[in-house]
Amino acid sequence: MGTGLGGVADRMDHDFVLPYEQLDGWPRCTAPGHAGRFVCGRLAGTPLVAIDGRFHAYEGRSIDELTLPTRLLAALGVEILIVSNAAGGLNPRLSTGDLVVLADHINLLGRGRFLADAVEPRAQKPYDDRLRQQALALARREHIPAVEGTYVAVAGPNYETRAEYRCLRRIGGDVVGMSTVPEVIAAARLGLRTLALSVVTNVARPDVPRHTTCAEVVAAANLAAPRLCRLVECVIGQLGEI
Repeated sequence: MGTGLGGVADRMDHDFVLPYEQLDGWPRCTAPGHAGRFVCGRLAGTPLVAIDGRFHAYEGRSIDELTLPTRLLAALGVEILIVSNAAGGLNPRLSTGDLVVLADHINLLGRGRFLADAVEPRAQKPYDDRLRQQALALARREHIPAVEGTYVAVAGPNYETRAEYRCLRRIGGDVVGMSTVPEVIAAARLGLRTLALSVVTNVARPDVPRHTTCAEVVAAANLAAPRLCRLVECVIGQLGEI
């Protein structure tokens, strides 16, 4: 779960909660809006492990650290991964609070070694078509503003300049953020079916620039979190049909 989006864990029927601090050698979350805990239990009657807080390249984390939670889930027998993030909107048709169901990504993290290893064909289409289509259908049913789109992953931690916003939009991006892609590629290599959801926390207006702060992003994510939580709950409730 991404910045300010830990509400999914709060809606679960908890079996137990394990803070990262209680795991020897496990990295700590330093980014705002990331609690840093495992929450194990059920949501919509389905067994679930929620990872409330992730690691980022801009925190100095290696690829092994960025993908550690995904690899742990796979080792535990998890079959489906639902990834969320808070992202900036590049597509001018988006509004703050919208959800974007990811169909593809553009990786600008500069992690060439890891990508060179990810040459299996299944890693070339890491987002599950059936999960994505079901999420869009459920969003329409629940009157949740959601569209399909492409995520651009950048290293951060700085927000983009006006020229960068224009460039990222021109190359095909709908939203931009600083996470998600390493986890998704790892999940594809491990055979996990993946659904990825972005919450739009601000929309770029390169011709009418406005300064964006981390606090504003966290606040916007918190406001939009109930929509994300509801959609995730609906998807999980129908996993047996997907």
